[in-house]
Amino acid sequence: MILEVIATTLDDAKRAEAGGADRLELITGIREGGLTPSYGLIKNVVNQVKIPVRVMVRPHSQSFVYTTNDIDVMLKDIQTIRELGAAGVVLGALTPDHHIDFRALETLLTETGHMHVTFHRAFDEVEDQVAALEQLLHYKQIDRILTSGGKSSALQAVDQMKALVERTASTHVTILAGAGLTIETVSDFVKETGVREVHFGTGVRQDGQALKPVDTQLVALVKNKRNG
Repeated sequence: MILEVIATTLDDAKRAEAGGADRLELITGIREGGLTPSYGLIKNVVNQVKIPVRVMVRPHSQSFVYTTNDIDVMLKDIQTIRELGAAGVVLGALTPDHHIDFRALETLLTETGHMHVTFHRAFDEVEDQVAALEQLLHYKQIDRILTSGGKSSALQAVDQMKALVERTASTHVTILAGAGLTIETVSDFVKETGVREVHFGTGVRQDGQALKPVDTQLVALVKNKRNG
């Protein structure tokens, strides 16, 4: 079982690694659902932790619908992230009617190169997750889909999460379960859904608050739970 932890600072990244996190999602603007972090933060985290780092590529929190100007900014960010040596990027794009924007997606993927790609929780806003998944399976660069099964909390979407996991079982895509998971609930959730990777944000932060630091001991507790 792989544990991915959200980091918003270099200290977060180091604490998450010390607690046993397997991978980082590096962002800023955690209360806005995650935005592209700064050059300096990306460079320092990539250079100072040993675990893989996937960097958020999201220029604003207005929506997941992007203009040509937005896409140009995202392409430059992806290029920079790649040059800084990150393991991957986290991205996604939707049309105004809540379908995946494949034209935008394919444009962004031209710049990812060797990096791994996570399609983020824009997936939870699509009209039909099953149909969207079938389409995303055509893209070999995309090897993770971060999702809560279309609900505000993954705990409310056990059946949907199980279905997504079963559909991707023999593919190159892994379902990464995120949103609403806690130390107390993660073990049962994993057993019920069959997910192999979990994503933690506030669940491993001090006092469960988004703007407080990652707590190394809480990260370790999640790791112990999922290994139990």
